Amino acid sequence: MEKETEKIIEKIKEKRLEKKISLLNLANDVDISHSHLYYIEAKRVMPSVDVVVKLAKALGLGFQDFVNN
Repeated sequence: MEKETEKIIEKIKEKRLEKKISLLNLANDVDISHSHLYYIEAKRVMPSVDVVVKLAKALGLGFQDFVNN
């Protein structure tokens, strides 16, 4: 997995924990299984761009949150 992708996944997980949103609730919000989200956060699977965008939007993150961080 690319280093940049790992940073994005870490930011998504960090924001989810900060907002105290469960894996199940976030997964339901973006229409993926909670196990798929678990594997994404564990860096065991590469998420599609579409899933990353949906996760970011659900957490209130924008493109600027991933640039130069």
